[in-house]
Amino acid sequence: MTTDDQTPLPDVIAGPLLRRSSPERLVLWLVGSRELPLELILIPADESEERRLLLDESCCRCLPVGRHAVVHLIDVTLVTPLPQDVRIDYDLVIRDAPANARSITEWAPHLGYEDTRCAAAGHRGSRDGAGLPGFVIASRIRQLLHGSCRKPHHPGGDGLVRADEWLGERWNEADERPAWLLMTGDQVYADDVAGPMLAAIHALIARLGLVDETLEGAEVKSSTDLYASSKGYYAREALLPDVYATEALRERFFGGVRKPIFTTANAHNHLITFAEMLAMYLLAWSPVPWWLITPAVPALEASNREQYDQEASVVEAFVAGLPSVARLMANVPTLMIFDDHDVTDDWNLTAAWEETAYGHDFSRRIIGNALLAYLLCQGWGNDPDRMATPVDDLANLLAKAETPVDDLANLLAKAETPGDGQDASPGVSTEIPASASVGWLEAASQDAVIARLLRFQGWEVIVPGTPKLLMLDTRTRRWRSEVRRHRPSGLMDWEALCDLQQELLDEPSVLIVSPAPMFGVKLIEAVQKLFALAGKPLLVDAENWMAHRGAASVMLNIFRHSRTPGNYVILSGDVHYSFAYDIEVRHRQRGPQLWQITSSGLKNTFPDTLLDWFDRLNRWLYAPRSPLNRLTKRRALRIRPRDPDRANAGERLWNGAGIGLVRLDEQGRPQEVRQLDARGFDVRFPPRDEP
Repeated sequence: MTTDDQTPLPDVIAGPLLRRSSPERLVLWLVGSRELPLELILIPADESEERRLLLDESCCRCLPVGRHAVVHLIDVTLVTPLPQDVRIDYDLVIRDAPANARSITEWAPHLGYEDTRCAAAGHRGSRDGAGLPGFVIASRIRQLLHGSCRKPHHPGGDGLVRADEWLGERWNEADERPAWLLMTGDQVYADDVAGPMLAAIHALIARLGLVDETLEGAEVKSSTDLYASSKGYYAREALLPDVYATEALRERFFGGVRKPIFTTANAHNHLITFAEMLAMYLLAWSPVPWWLITPAVPALEASNREQYDQEASVVEAFVAGLPSVARLMANVPTLMIFDDHDVTDDWNLTAAWEETAYGHDFSRRIIGNALLAYLLCQGWGNDPDRMATPVDDLANLLAKAETPVDDLANLLAKAETPGDGQDASPGVSTEIPASASVGWLEAASQDAVIARLLRFQGWEVIVPGTPKLLMLDTRTRRWRSEVRRHRPSGLMDWEALCDLQQELLDEPSVLIVSPAPMFGVKLIEAVQKLFALAGKPLLVDAENWMAHRGAASVMLNIFRHSRTPGNYVILSGDVHYSFAYDIEVRHRQRGPQLWQITSSGLKNTFPDTLLDWFDRLNRWLYAPRSPLNRLTKRRALRIRPRDPDRANAGERLWNGAGIGLVRLDEQGRPQEVRQLDARGFDVRFPPRDEP
C-alpha cells in the first residue's frame, strides 16, 4: 500500500449522517481526524432566528478508533421543539477559535443541494453561495425510500445515487421529502470484498492509524501479520477457520458435506479485523477517504491480477457516486438493520452453524468484530438509548487502546530492527512506521466485550408515529431446532414474536421492516425447503419465514389476531429482485390488509436467466387454482402479485439495481409503489384493479 502521509488530513473523514430527527431530538454520526469542537446551527424555514447549539460532551460523545480517526456520536435534545413538515437547514460549524469558524459548506460543499437562485438572493439556507444540507420532520409518514444489498463491486448503478438524483429534483418541496431512508440489510459486504476495495481498506487503516489487535486461534497472530500475509488477497479462505476434523463432525453438522464456517462463495477477501470493518464503512459512505489514499496493487498471481483489474473499474465507478451518497445520507433521516452480509454469509442460519462458529476463537472474533463495527456505524444511530450499554462497553475497550502499546516487538519487526551488536541494514529505518497505529486492542477485553455483545438483545428498532415503524432483528433471536440442528432456524423465536405482537396490539396501521420477505416467491421457497430437507440448507441460503414451521405459524397467527392492525405494510430486501403483493386473510370479515413490498438490491441483482425461469415456473405451478397452493403454510391467505409496468407481459419480478419508493395514504395504505431504477427510470407496481 502507499499513502501520502505528508498531506494534511481533513477535519472530517465521513459524515455527517442524519440518523434520527424528531421535534425534540436530533441524532447525527460523524468521523473526524481528531476530536472536533462543533456547533450545530438549525435554520427552520418558518422562523426568523437561527438556533445555535454548542455540541459539548453532554451531546457529542467522541470515540477514538485510531491515531487520526474519532467517531462523533451526536445526540441533541431540543428544549424548544422543532417545527414539523417544513424544511430545516442545518450547519455544522467547526470552531477551533472564536475567529476560526468553518461552515459545513467549506469542509463538505458536496452535502448541500445547490439552488443558485436562493444563493444569489442571500437565502438563509446557504453560506457563501453554497447550499446547506437540510431535512424535514414529517408529522406522519407520507412516503419513504427503502432498499438493501449494496455491494460496491457489483457492475451496474447505485440505488443511493439514484435516490439522491430523485431528491435533488424536489429538495425544496417539504411535502415531497421522504420521512425516512430505510436500509433493510447488507449495507456492507464484510464477507465479499473486491481486491481493489481491500487494498483501499489497508491503505486507509495505515493513513488513519486505526487500532490493531491480536488474533487467537489463527495462522496469523495479529492484524499487522494479516495485512502483510501472502494470503491476504484472494486467498483468505485459507486463513479462515475450518474446524471439521472428523467425518463424524461433518456428518453431524452438514450431512457429510465438508463446509467451512464462512460459507460465502466469495470469502477470498473476507474482512477479519475491527479496523478492516471500520474502514469498509468509511469507504462505502464517504468520498473523502478515497481522496486521502493511493492504494498500491498487491503482488498477485496472473489470474488474480486480471480479476483485480476488472474489479478496479467497477469500484472506480462506485467511488464516483459517493458524493451523491453522502449528500443523500446527510439530508434524509436514515435507519438501518443488519442482514447476514453485514457480518458474514449464512450468519446464524442453523443451530449447528452457531455451535461451530461461536465455539472457535478466531471465527467468534471475526463475527464479533463485524458486530462491533455495526454497533458503532449503524446500530447506535437507530436508538442511542437502547445501545447505551454496548457502546459504553466498546468505549471502555477503545480507551485502553489510546496509549501506545507496551510491547512494540511486532512493529519493530516490521522495521527490521537489527539484533544486539549488529548494524542496521543500509536503507532500512529502525523507527516505527509513521502510519502505524498508536494502540492495540487488549485481547482479553476485546473477547469479553464481544461475548457480551453476542448476548445482547435489543437490535430491533421501534419508532412511534403514524404509522408506527418496526425494524425486526431476524438474525440474533432465532428459533433454533433442538432436534435437527442442521435445519434452518426460524427468523425470530417465540419470545421475539410475542414481543412483536405486543408492539402491534391496537395500532391502526404499522410499517414492518423484515430484511427477508415474510411472503416471498413460493417456488424459490420450495426449492430451499428441498435442500433443507436434504440436510444442505447452506447451499441455497434457505432463509425465509416459511422454512421453520413454528415461526411461520406464530407469524401468521399474529396477522389473524383480532387486536392487531387493520393495515400492515411489510418492507423487505435480501433477495436481489423486487416485487409487490396485496394480501388478504381468507374467510374473515373486515380482516387485516397486508402488503409485501420488496426492493432489492441497491447495488446487486439476480442472474437474469435464472430469475426469468423462476418467475415463469412460479406462475405456472402456483397459479390461483393450483392444488399446490394447498400445500403451502400461507394457504389461509389470498396473495395477489402486482405486475411491474415495465416488465414483459406476465412477469412479476423486477430485476434491476435501484431503490424503492412507497407513498402512503392517511390510513397507512400504499398509495403508490415504485422502484427508482439505477438506470434512470421508474418502475411502477400498480394494483391489479388499476387500468
